[in-house]
Amino acid sequence: MLKRLLNILFWSVISAAFIGPGTITTAAKAGAEYGFSLLWALVFSTIACLVLQEAVARLSIDTGVNLGQAIRSHFRGRKSFTLVLILLVGAIIIGSAAYETGNLLGAVAGLEILLPVRSWLLVLVIGLFAAMALFMPSLGNIAKLLGIIVALMGIAFFTTAVLLKPSVGEILKGSLVPFIPQSQGAGLLILGLIGTTVVPYNLFLGSGMADPSQAIKEMRFGLGIAVILGGMISMSVLIVGSYVNGIFSYDSLVSALGNKLGSWAVVIFAIGMFAAGFSSAVTAPLASAITAKSLFEGNKGGWNLRSGKYMGVWLSVLLSGVILGMAGLKPIPVIIMAQALNGLILPFISIFLIMVINNPRIMGDDKLNGLFSNILMLAVVFVTIVLGLMNLMKAAADISDTLDIGSGNLLIVNLIISSLVWLIVIYNVLRIRKLKLLR
Repeated sequence: MLKRLLNILFWSVISAAFIGPGTITTAAKAGAEYGFSLLWALVFSTIACLVLQEAVARLSIDTGVNLGQAIRSHFRGRKSFTLVLILLVGAIIIGSAAYETGNLLGAVAGLEILLPVRSWLLVLVIGLFAAMALFMPSLGNIAKLLGIIVALMGIAFFTTAVLLKPSVGEILKGSLVPFIPQSQGAGLLILGLIGTTVVPYNLFLGSGMADPSQAIKEMRFGLGIAVILGGMISMSVLIVGSYVNGIFSYDSLVSALGNKLGSWAVVIFAIGMFAAGFSSAVTAPLASAITAKSLFEGNKGGWNLRSGKYMGVWLSVLLSGVILGMAGLKPIPVIIMAQALNGLILPFISIFLIMVINNPRIMGDDKLNGLFSNILMLAVVFVTIVLGLMNLMKAAADISDTLDIGSGNLLIVNLIISSLVWLIVIYNVLRIRKLKLLR
């Protein structure tokens, strides 16, 4: 029993990584604007997260190499090798730096509800504590610390949601019946709910954290429980956000909780918000360092947890977040920008993953991805492609006053392009496996 509990606690690092201020902001905003009707998007994103994380963990356990090493092996000798490395490292580190700023500001937003302290000072203090956590001598110790923080965060949000006494019938309906509101911006919000749960750097984090000595069955149990609990926390946040009246903001959310449940509920929410920000403030630099290590570590090594290269990567991400956080940026716009970057990076990582896990040279003929797993992964890949294109369109719409991101024509173009890219991915998977989709 204790072994299973520690296993869940270890894999809770994944939940700690995706339940940050971005998830809280997006989920609470979805609840504030559409009630429980978008819960299904969180159900889907939780399943998608579990499918991809199980694949990367299985890759590491079955082969002894992590995702970055597998991608390097897959592209070695090709003309695109250097471009792929630059794309991955640049995207992950830049994306993590943007996330780090939002993580620190989100943690500060939680503390500011309770403490009348200058925000720049809180950013600095939280950054120092995050650095102390990252200096821990092993990844296992970091994972356990984050697991405890996730438990605290889960209790805070879940308790708040339960005490609001939401309708169980409406929750089930919102969770099981897909519904896309016709209002402008609803589609982007749905994609945001998916994108904030299936985070690209989490795949490198999960692969790097996987223990090759662990049995696949044990990994699936611990990872499955941790990710599902993480999804339930996100759903609890959406339920809490549904009680906001008017335009969503942190202040309006706190006001709604205070009016509905009293000041103590505000304290619980503030603790949860801080825990979400702090846990993600640790995992973003950690994932960046693990990604760089997996992509650039050669036979000579030099990338252990105490090496200058490894520490330099996570320290640069943490410092960039602290500096930008102390500059007085508003948290919600920063978080939204980070999610846009996430949407652009995610399709590349998910496509690379399905390629390497179907590569006999990496996996061996007896451990290639099975038919059912391939179907699930291809479905997730399609959604990530749509998500990435939608974020590109959103960026274009922000630049051009003439481009309407909500128009039906653009959505049709998105689906056509996404379908073409998806078919190319399927063709390459079949080619890599030599037209043998079954084991």
